[in-house]
Amino acid sequence: THTQTHSKNMTLREGFLVKRGHLVHNWKARWFVLMPDKLLYYKYEGGKRDSCQRGEILLEDCVMTCPFLEHENRPLVFKLQTKNGVDHFLEACSREERDDWAGDITAAVDKLQTSEGAKAPKQQQDPAGSQFHNIDLSKVLDSMYDVHSGINMSNHVEQGNTYSNCFSGSAVVDWLVFMQLTLTRVEAMTLASALLEEGSLRTVGLKSVEALRTAGLSEQFLDDSTALYSFSDSLKKRGSVKAESSRSAVELSGKVIKRGYLLKQGHRRKNWKLRLFVLRSEPAYLHYYDPTKDDISPAGGFSLRSCLVSSLDDNGVPSGVKGNVQGNLFKIITQSDTHYFMQAPTQQHKTDWIDAIRQQT
Repeated sequence: THTQTHSKNMTLREGFLVKRGHLVHNWKARWFVLMPDKLLYYKYEGGKRDSCQRGEILLEDCVMTCPFLEHENRPLVFKLQTKNGVDHFLEACSREERDDWAGDITAAVDKLQTSEGAKAPKQQQDPAGSQFHNIDLSKVLDSMYDVHSGINMSNHVEQGNTYSNCFSGSAVVDWLVFMQLTLTRVEAMTLASALLEEGSLRTVGLKSVEALRTAGLSEQFLDDSTALYSFSDSLKKRGSVKAESSRSAVELSGKVIKRGYLLKQGHRRKNWKLRLFVLRSEPAYLHYYDPTKDDISPAGGFSLRSCLVSSLDDNGVPSGVKGNVQGNLFKIITQSDTHYFMQAPTQQHKTDWIDAIRQQT
């Protein structure tokens, strides 16, 4: 039996996939680890895998649909349905990657089937969160923000400190139930936790922040009149939508040579974000996209003509680099002397990217 338990903990495959949220159907990049009997996924914050496990999907009796073509703009999605009827939508960065993941997961499911033998059928359970079909978070936020029917913001005093423009956890729950956006207070807490997790609401003062720390695993929203929250700063400036600079069609006309996920350091805030990179030739360009949106309009990109690409050492943090760095760093200097710092998920990925970029410079 010893060898058996050992094999249970074996990692069959790991890498980034973009996952659709359950309650709120937004897409988030997660680091996935495939084990013989389950698929684990983790948050990846600022260039570091969060060791607090984010979630797991048990593979026994799962059903795979690949490709799953119902999400327009997202042809690289596959669907994994658990035996309780919960659907998980996962998106890879390329067709090959999608088919490899789907193949490896299906093989693991099949292997469990044969090793477990025939078993008594399990009761169908109500899939978690099924009552929340297609809640659109941005619509919820717009109505919370509404001048007439939205949530009231006021000043609150906590332990001698005054916090302005905020509201209590129970006020949010009251409002969600009153507006019939949710049926129960428990559902309202789940919805508010989702708003907190995606950064639309933030914690204010000690009590709500403490709740986050003790919850550990997920962003826990408190139905409590003393836990304070407010809209996040980015929303307060919602009026100013910056004009999309249009990219020339020529830039995006080249043949796609390579696609994949890399962490990129931001220029101003120096924070690490996961981006889907697409390398094209003739003309040679490297574009990057926010994987939680679509891959139609790039978040940025540059011509590879006369670029310098260099591998960076993993010991010590090079100048210009901040934050949690796992390693597998490399740097691209463009013709206009802009420095881009990237982290690849593995040493092999790094080597492959450097080689592919060099061939285009």
